[in-house]
Order: sequence, then C-alpha cells, then structure tokens
Amino acid sequence: MVSDDKLYRFHVANIRAVEIALDNTARSARKAISEESNSATESFVRLYALLLGVWAENRLKKLLFENRGFSPAERSRIAAREAQHDQWTTVVELAFRKHYQVPNAELSDTTLPFSSYARYVGLMELLEKDLRPIIEVRNKLAHGQWIYPLNNDGTDVEQNKYQLLNNENLLSLQYKKSLVSSLSDIVHDLVVSLPTFERDFDQNYRKISNTHNNLRTRSYEAYVRLLVRKKQDGIRKRRAR
Repeated sequence: MVSDDKLYRFHVANIRAVEIALDNTARSARKAISEESNSATESFVRLYALLLGVWAENRLKKLLFENRGFSPAERSRIAAREAQHDQWTTVVELAFRKHYQVPNAELSDTTLPFSSYARYVGLMELLEKDLRPIIEVRNKLAHGQWIYPLNNDGTDVEQNKYQLLNNENLLSLQYKKSLVSSLSDIVHDLVVSLPTFERDFDQNYRKISNTHNNLRTRSYEAYVRLLVRKKQDGIRKRRAR
C-alpha cells in the first residue's frame, strides 16, 4: 500500500502536469485564433475544456489527501458518491460538520453560526453554478462527444450541453479556470484550517465575483481582434527588415 503522503505527492504532480498541458493548449489556441483558423481554434477550445475538467478532478483528489484533512473512512464516504460534483459537495459538507461539530443534524442557520451558514450556502451555489457545468461538459468530451453531446441513453443530443459547449471560447474557459482555482482555494482552506477559511473567505470570494464580472463583460470579439492584429503587425515588421 502506498502511504497517504506519497499519494498526495502523486496528485500534486498530476495537477502540475495538467497545468502545463492547459498552458500549452491555450498557447496553441491563441496562435490558431491569430491565424484565423476556425477549425484549429475549435479543436483547441474543446481540448482546453476537457483538460479543465481533468484539472478540477485532480484538485479534488489532492484535497482528499491534505494533511489534517480527511480520515480514510471520510475519504471512502466521499468516494462513494458516484458523481464528481456530489463528491465536491460532500467534501464541503463534511468539512463544515467537522469544524463546527455538527455530526448529524441538518446544516442550517441554527446549527451553524449565521455567517458560517451563509458561507456554506454560498459555496454550494458556486459548486452548482460554476463547477457542475465544467464537470459535465468534460464528461461528454471524454466520451468523444466533441460536437454533439448525447443524453445518457445515447438516443439524442443533450441540448443544454450542446449550447454550453458551443458558447465556450478560450477567453471564457480561462476565466472559468480562474473560478475553479479560487473555489478550490476556498475549499482547501475550509478542509485544512478553519481560521484561514474564515480570515480569507471574503477576499477569495471577491476574486470569484470579479471573475464573474469579467465573464459577463469582456468581449471575445475584441480579444480575437487583438490577437489577429498582433499577428499581422508581427508579419509586417518581419517583412520590413
């Protein structure tokens, strides 16, 4: 049997390797955008979305083996949840129960301090709205459904996933990576250190709010124009030498 410490190091190494893959994919996508190659851009965007879901899963695996985190029994309870999104919510629930000593009762504004319960609800909403779509799109892509994500029976296109996939672009996915990173940092603090979680929650949540704002307001078309212009300026400069 491999020790918990060694498994933790394995998960850290996996995260770093996937981060390198994400960076390389983003670089290739920017090149394809600058060259106005729509087919290549689409391929790299799909690959980035797949890797983002893989990266999120690795962050979860690392969380399970954090020092001062979960016992083997608690890890087994989390792993028993089949869906990755449910594993994330179980991580958050168990961490709140441990830190605030609420072993069995329903978590509410009476069993938790009011501000802590508000944070619990906020985290669950973020997991639902920001993380679940990334996980579900990744699952479709991992099964080769790069253009038409199918329903679980494989009998028809799943329209909401089809729309999600086709609404993504490199800029939106990079913002979503930032969202998952900030969300993972919050959950990490919750699992490892309650004082750190309470101290840094507002700062980390503000990062998430700023990223949400960027997702709503930043123009992908302007981003494309910038990359194309930079490419064309570089070509002109080389020709002028």
